[in-house]
Amino acid sequence: MPKVWKGLIALLCGALVALGFAPFSWYPLPVLALAVLAVLLRSAESRDALLWGWLFGIGQFGVGVSWVYISIYLYGDAGLALSIAVMLLLVMFLAAYPAVMAWLLARTGIASRGWFFVAAFPAAWTLSEWLRSWLLTGFPWLNLGYSQIESPLLGYAPIMGVYGVGWATALSAGLLGWFAGGGKQARIAAPVALALLWLAGLGLNHYHWTGPVGNTLTSTLVQGNIPQDLKWKPEQQEVTLERYVELTRRHLDSDLVIWPETAIPAFYDQLESSFIDPLREELRQHGVALVTGIPVLDRSQWDYFNSIISLDQPGRFYYKVHLVPFGEYLPLRDWLASVLSFLPVPQADFSSGESRQPLLEAAGYPIGSSICYEIAFGEQIISTLPEAAFLVNVSNDAWFGDSLAPHQHLEMARMRARETERYVLRATNTGISAIIDADGALLVRSRQFESETVSGDVQPRAGATPYVLWGNWPVVIACLAVFLLAGRFRTTSSS
Repeated sequence: MPKVWKGLIALLCGALVALGFAPFSWYPLPVLALAVLAVLLRSAESRDALLWGWLFGIGQFGVGVSWVYISIYLYGDAGLALSIAVMLLLVMFLAAYPAVMAWLLARTGIASRGWFFVAAFPAAWTLSEWLRSWLLTGFPWLNLGYSQIESPLLGYAPIMGVYGVGWATALSAGLLGWFAGGGKQARIAAPVALALLWLAGLGLNHYHWTGPVGNTLTSTLVQGNIPQDLKWKPEQQEVTLERYVELTRRHLDSDLVIWPETAIPAFYDQLESSFIDPLREELRQHGVALVTGIPVLDRSQWDYFNSIISLDQPGRFYYKVHLVPFGEYLPLRDWLASVLSFLPVPQADFSSGESRQPLLEAAGYPIGSSICYEIAFGEQIISTLPEAAFLVNVSNDAWFGDSLAPHQHLEMARMRARETERYVLRATNTGISAIIDADGALLVRSRQFESETVSGDVQPRAGATPYVLWGNWPVVIACLAVFLLAGRFRTTSSS
């Protein structure tokens, strides 16, 4: 087959991977697409492998994160051409991860080894995703494991987390590639191994490492649907607060109410006496706990934080730890501020909270708090466990517009629920707000771009999954060991 056709196939397969994620959730597609990539790399020279891996990444991220231009164009006051150009630069950068992975596999000769499909390829793919999750602040969007949120492979999440699920997905692809390109032994062993892998995941989906504790809580998520271009205007503040209070008063029979990220569009100290204290007293009389997002200004240091408060605990805050680069702060500000003056970057930076903060409490239970983008980082979420009885994520997905991003964001929250076996209460400004159970299933969800509330019962839980106890390191170390062994111990077997 001509190389140009192989390149086009790699590009198409990358695009098909993106369809495995929400809102499509066609989870077999990433397995099939990755299997084709593995077959292409098996006989590739290093230069060709680099190109095919890069084209695969262009397809995956070009389809999967194309929504980035919306934030820049609609809410960053940048022109359409500039917004698309920045998005394309991001896509090309993200595509470098599978490109370098493919080049290393070919350059070291590992791709031609007999155990490439079932050992080296899954390990290398998993390591590349893990590196992408933290290198240069990290961007774990479209990690392969999220595509399996509806598949039997989700059963591995409480043990190995999203990277373990991604490894199982890449291993499934490798087994298919082995079946397609191997000999008689592969035609028998590959289907058997694939069946065992998926049946084990199916069985694990019925096993629980944690258990319920205490009584269920009736919980309500309030979705204000405040337009992003009006949210911070002073004349809009009273209208915004009245909307949230009015929607909350309809659910005074709830035990817990959650408002979204920065639902209160003013610093805490500006509204503490005039709005927050009276609201606290009103809700206390009805036995209602309220958790909401609000910015906080430390006037002693003039640091300001993206924060969460629980009205059950006056003066206590959760400060956002993992800030969004170029959105909440500008990396290397002294150098980049002038270089990127043509982009709508923040004029001042939010401050980051400490990695270990005392847990907030609401309705009598400790909660694991996270704000927006933080739900994408499983290692951060498990730092609140096993103490937290359930998880609360507040977000403002209005930045994403009507795109794939809110669906993908919700998918990540579902993975955190399955990894930790904790309910997740996710309140957003414009949707999708949802209550997710300990198995990662959606119990209730809101419509997008509607001012509404969603309510449901939430069961606090106690205990810890293996992933909560071990984190990502077992998977990372195992994949690294396999990759290094593949390069050290060579075999001439072809199947």
